Amino acid sequence: MKFKRKRREKVDITLISMIDVLFVLLLFFMVSTTFNRHTEVKIKLPEASGAEAENQPEGVTVTIDAKGVYYIMGNNEESRRLPDQNRETLERELSKYVAGSKEHPFIISADAKTPHQSVMTVLDVAGQQGFNHITFATQEPEAAE
Repeated sequence: MKFKRKRREKVDITLISMIDVLFVLLLFFMVSTTFNRHTEVKIKLPEASGAEAENQPEGVTVTIDAKGVYYIMGNNEESRRLPDQNRETLERELSKYVAGSKEHPFIISADAKTPHQSVMTVLDVAGQQGFNHITFATQEPEAAE
């Protein structure tokens, strides 16, 4: 007797559908993942209108005029102009106030026409010196008559 062997079909695994499923899973995980952005300088922007604080804690204030000239004022002292307006001088002057006063507020009081780079330099130096509470001084808007 002669038996006929059935011809076996070639088994084919289709990778296309598996790749599609993996691609959809990859997209799902990429979209649903939260990304944390850590910044070095934490800034608390104050409101422009509001009541003035009754008792302001002592801290360091850097004032920047319209030309980008830095003035520094520490605890209970008069504002004084920095001898030159470069970053190293600002770092050296701020390092005098860092000892034990990192928790005190660091206030930036800048003129409305101050160059943006001057403000960013002060923010960067304050962050590198370790000041944690950085705020901007504002004034109450004038009432329209």
